[in-house]
Amino acid sequence: MIHKLENRAEKIDPSHFELLKVLGQGSFGKVFLVKKRSGRDAKKIYAMKVLKKASLKIRDRERTKLERNILADVRHPFIVELYYAMQTDGKLYLVLEFVKGGDLFTKLSRDFMFSEQDAQFYLAELASALSHLHSLGIIYRDLKPENILLAGDGHVKLTDFGLSKEYFEDEDKKAESFCGTVEYMAPEVVSRKGHDHVCDWWSYAVLMYEMLTGKLPFHGRDRRETMNQILKAKLSMPNFLRQESQLLLRDLFKRNPKNRLGSGPDGPERLKRHIFFKGIDWNALFRKDVKPPFIPMLSGGKTDETDTHWFDNEFTRRTPRDSPAVPASAGANRLFRGFSHNDEPEMQMESKFRNEVPDGFFLTNVPYDGNQDKTFHTQFEMLNSIGKGSASEVYKCQHKTTKKLYAVKGLQNEGMRDDEIQILLRYGQHPNIITVKDIFIEKETKDTFTVYLVTELMTGGELFDKILRQKQFSEREASAVMKTITQTLAYLHKAHVAHRDLKPSNILYADESGDASTVRIVDFGFAKQLRHENGMLMTPHFTKNFVAPEVLSKNSYDVSCDIWSLGCIMYTMLGGVAPYKISEGDSEEVVLKKLSESDLCLSGGNWNHISASAKDLIQQMLSLDVKQRPSAEQVLDHEWIRNGQNLSNSNILTALADPLSANRLIGTSIGVISQARGDKTNLSLKTPAASGLFLRRKKKERG
Repeated sequence: MIHKLENRAEKIDPSHFELLKVLGQGSFGKVFLVKKRSGRDAKKIYAMKVLKKASLKIRDRERTKLERNILADVRHPFIVELYYAMQTDGKLYLVLEFVKGGDLFTKLSRDFMFSEQDAQFYLAELASALSHLHSLGIIYRDLKPENILLAGDGHVKLTDFGLSKEYFEDEDKKAESFCGTVEYMAPEVVSRKGHDHVCDWWSYAVLMYEMLTGKLPFHGRDRRETMNQILKAKLSMPNFLRQESQLLLRDLFKRNPKNRLGSGPDGPERLKRHIFFKGIDWNALFRKDVKPPFIPMLSGGKTDETDTHWFDNEFTRRTPRDSPAVPASAGANRLFRGFSHNDEPEMQMESKFRNEVPDGFFLTNVPYDGNQDKTFHTQFEMLNSIGKGSASEVYKCQHKTTKKLYAVKGLQNEGMRDDEIQILLRYGQHPNIITVKDIFIEKETKDTFTVYLVTELMTGGELFDKILRQKQFSEREASAVMKTITQTLAYLHKAHVAHRDLKPSNILYADESGDASTVRIVDFGFAKQLRHENGMLMTPHFTKNFVAPEVLSKNSYDVSCDIWSLGCIMYTMLGGVAPYKISEGDSEEVVLKKLSESDLCLSGGNWNHISASAKDLIQQMLSLDVKQRPSAEQVLDHEWIRNGQNLSNSNILTALADPLSANRLIGTSIGVISQARGDKTNLSLKTPAASGLFLRRKKKERG
């Protein structure tokens, strides 16, 4: 169960919720509007889905349990959030966020069709949600207007994961179930030839077609004829649609899933770069900074959390009553072991990492009934080392069931900083921040434990390595990369988070496309959220070539230290070498002297081919006077970023006298590790056989 941990001793059950209204009812149960009676979230309004165990068929029971697990794992601004899950002998309870704007089906029925601009907005938010699900190894399988809710602020919320399924990377292990709403099914689902997550992009195309035309692309007189049309009929494309819309529809309506837009490792990024989505700022969209085309009118006003204006009054006028249910069979109850949470005293050790985890986030190895032995090594296979982070070695790993590849680093509590986990959990869903996929907290001794942090795997490589591999890089591309990094910094700084170790090796590409939108900021081992009254930091954490002078001078500093580092990255990207000629052997005093006394070289060599506006921005970011240094928002407003599309597209790599030497210098620069952490930075991830927990278990087995 997904407790909010306001009190580990509190056992959540249905009596903790006051029934307010009935929102809907089906053959398996009801959905209520409820209010929490007590706890940290007392008086908060939720939607509570109540299912009768005895009414669920065996297949539906399994799907309900999977729905609970998926919703527990997922946190995304455009996906409905699960807060609690619980059960009694006869019923299952899922407590979800209350989305009070109704569903897209109602709006589409009323409007008949959407303008292409309105459709672009809804489709962009849905693409963001689906891409996130697919990155977690989840096929949604039931995309249709009825399952897309509109929040009170007008943004979409994907709901109803009853037909969702985990998918496998192996082509031989595709899902084979015939499920979903037939008009939205992909050909490979209809033909039962096996399907993976790409089937969702066909359903997405059907939804897009319906939004833009007011009708379904394939719809026969009966189920059989509809299925036959999906498999064989020619797509009818209305002439009134813009060329961009027609092109996207044709790219999505590919009967061979391998040719369908959205397939392949870079499929979601290619879809986002499609001309149909021109003008969409995906970062702003994720932050909900893009204004929705429609805000649902609420009869009780925006402040009325219990407003049900957009729900059918056939249900809302009924008296809410959670009637008794027949107890389920022993077999059914065995299946739902682990659906509810069982408080364990030994979890107190973990509480300090969970107290500030965002609502709805789920730690995989939280012990619950029937799941006591779920550990990193039972779920993942450790593969090769892929690098070293600020606090430990980073390894590639593979999920044993889905076969998806991830990255993992192991952190021991003696040298571990709580901030890294908390910051990644709070802000890691940003599209340009590395995403945490799973966390395992495993006791080694009475007082020690190891945290395994599983994240998405960056396959595109480090920023500068990627630039030099492609042998073509222009000032226009540099501006696009800088814009993505700066937008991400602006997002962090708005939340008063300083990264404190921004450098080229901590900026990676998610895939091989090289597109600026796929850049991710990684390694938050030094990151800190400012909490003091004066909003300043004191501890000097840094990498020499990219450290701001105020950090080295042991004075207080703030998030502007990241702007200095950003300036160093931009300088190195355009000039081919790091600024100020800092070497690996330089002491902190020597580095500070070079920063304070050396002139910034912006002439000669490669700089003869760089624009004046680029040099101006670098000078501003590398200002020794912190007060004169621009904020991330001000950097975004600089003409070099704002008008980046107008910059030269000439290859600046050819201007380097010796690009290979420059690359070696960069490699040396980014390999410098701060000494501020002492020996605790030398932690490495050991094999399972080296784990005390593993040895104790083997001893127990032999005994």
